[in-house]
Amino acid sequence: MPLHPVVIRLNSVDSTQTWVRTWAHMSAREGLIVIAREQTAGRGRLTRSWRSPPGGLYLSLLLRPHIPLIQASQLTMLVSLAAITACQNIAGVTPRPKWPNDLLLAGKKLAGVLTEIEYSDQWLRHAIIGIGLNVNMRFDEPPLAAIATSLQIATGASHDLDALADAFIRALSDRYDAFLAGASPHQDWARQLEPLGKRVEVQQPGQPLLQGLAEDVTPEGALRIRDDAGKMHVIWAGDVKPIA
Repeated sequence: MPLHPVVIRLNSVDSTQTWVRTWAHMSAREGLIVIAREQTAGRGRLTRSWRSPPGGLYLSLLLRPHIPLIQASQLTMLVSLAAITACQNIAGVTPRPKWPNDLLLAGKKLAGVLTEIEYSDQWLRHAIIGIGLNVNMRFDEPPLAAIATSLQIATGASHDLDALADAFIRALSDRYDAFLAGASPHQDWARQLEPLGKRVEVQQPGQPLLQGLAEDVTPEGALRIRDDAGKMHVIWAGDVKPIA
């Protein structure tokens, strides 16, 4: 069944994820999208806070595909790809996905994706997927100046947030309809993925630092790294940085 978005646009919220979760537990139908101009308590991966000042696109959506839990990470992939398409169409730039859930532009963070799921008996009940994308903002002070960017910084121009959101929703609808018809987003996502083919170090919660070559990524979204002794490691979560 095609996605039929129902869009709620707000000036300021604590967290778009929290709003959508509340509605999900009240049996809201698939396709609910909440967009905010700013968040006062935005969240990122591993319970980190997400800086959400005015000038960014902050959006969360509710999906209820009937898929096994193991495929849930592909929803993160298709949302990332939809955001890339929107940036191409509105700003004329092409970000790259970075494992596991970021978008980079010129080597700096442009956006982050957060996927939160509920499931039963290894089948997905729903997914709430949020994206925060830096649009009309500048990062002139350290440390953000060295690690973050925005569409305005990249293009030298401001961009219409509503037009960007609409472009994202169109791209998402196309990607999601194809996904429900059996088309995995894995190959498109992996083909552009940073840091495949590079030496990296990985810090996993409670684990020693791992160094090796990022060789590929599984259809389920796990990063495969071959260490210097030739052993292959399958990484499901962690912070990855390229090394010389």
